[in-house]
Amino acid sequence: MDKIIRINPLLEALKSAPERVNKVFVQEEKGHARIGEVIRVAKSHNVPVVFVPARRLDQVAPGHQGVMAEISPRCYASLEEILARSPKPFVVILDEVEDPQNLGAIIRSAEGAGADGLILPERRSAGLTETVDTVSAGALAHLLVTRVPNLVRAEASGDAPWYSFDYTGPIGIVLGSEGKGLRPLVRKTCDKVLAIPLAGKVGSLNVAAAAAVFLFEVVRQRRRAA
Repeated sequence: MDKIIRINPLLEALKSAPERVNKVFVQEEKGHARIGEVIRVAKSHNVPVVFVPARRLDQVAPGHQGVMAEISPRCYASLEEILARSPKPFVVILDEVEDPQNLGAIIRSAEGAGADGLILPERRSAGLTETVDTVSAGALAHLLVTRVPNLVRAEASGDAPWYSFDYTGPIGIVLGSEGKGLRPLVRKTCDKVLAIPLAGKVGSLNVAAAAAVFLFEVVRQRRRAA
């Protein structure tokens, strides 16, 4: 059983997927001003709310904001579901990104940029953990995520090409791992490898920061074209 201990991700889960929330625990003592909103939304979806001493939450959920929810594990979508969302799919593909903080940040950027979904490899990748959900600030509840056994095969699937030099068409943004970047075979399969020129002393951006640059370039071009 997974859990959520922050208010924003919990509210997003209650609003978008209340069937996944099994029970909400709320501290008895006065706490965060938005706890009342959590209680109201939970009750509106018939999710049980249990009041417990704050010291109990301190023990089982360090860093909580006065609430903790038990939730069912996040279900992964299928690749077909993601591609069917738009005639011009916009997807993010992560090649062995293993840091849950980076994955959560990328999910937040991808959802904010209007991506249709996120594709992860089945092995050597961070999963949809509590940390990922927390860092995404609730965005995980709104973004379809799938796992595939082979990224190279995933890149070539579908009736229409996933990659285009023009971001206004079907596009897949492929991002490599924190340390090694794209694996050679994945890199070779991409239609084009692009870079972000840096003007400072630091030699590179981390994968989450790089993702935001690319994702919102897609937004910029598509809005201009529309």
